[in-house]
Amino acid sequence: MRTTFITKPAEVKHEWFLVDASNHTLGRLSAEVAKILRGKHKPIFMPHVDTGDYVIIVNAEKIKVTGQKLTQKSYRRHSGYPGGVTDIKLKDMLKRKPEFVLKHAIKGMLPKNNLGRAMLKKLYVYAGSEYKQVAQKPKELTINYNRKEN
Repeated sequence: MRTTFITKPAEVKHEWFLVDASNHTLGRLSAEVAKILRGKHKPIFMPHVDTGDYVIIVNAEKIKVTGQKLTQKSYRRHSGYPGGVTDIKLKDMLKRKPEFVLKHAIKGMLPKNNLGRAMLKKLYVYAGSEYKQVAQKPKELTINYNRKEN
């Protein structure tokens, strides 16, 4: 008789990956990183268990976007007071907080529950090429989009 394999949280081995965001498209890179954070690249993936790995993203300031997104996409927040809506364009946000742009895009691709918040804690984004997690010896990860180049 065969039984279904159930992944237990204690059996999961988490690895560390380093991703260079230079010349990558924002949405495509975010989708690939979200897959790694969720653990969908592993054969032991279970949607209710955190099987994902740790990801360090460097050079977030060198991310690319397509089309008119630099001038048309905006991030909106509200202070809680009347008339307290603030819109910040993507171009300005990339200058001020490039880490926020990538983290926000990846956060939207993760589950909206306790598990998704735990996965987001395994993401580290840096604007430059320096990062603090050198002791973990992260593996260099190259992202391929599985698409044809023209």
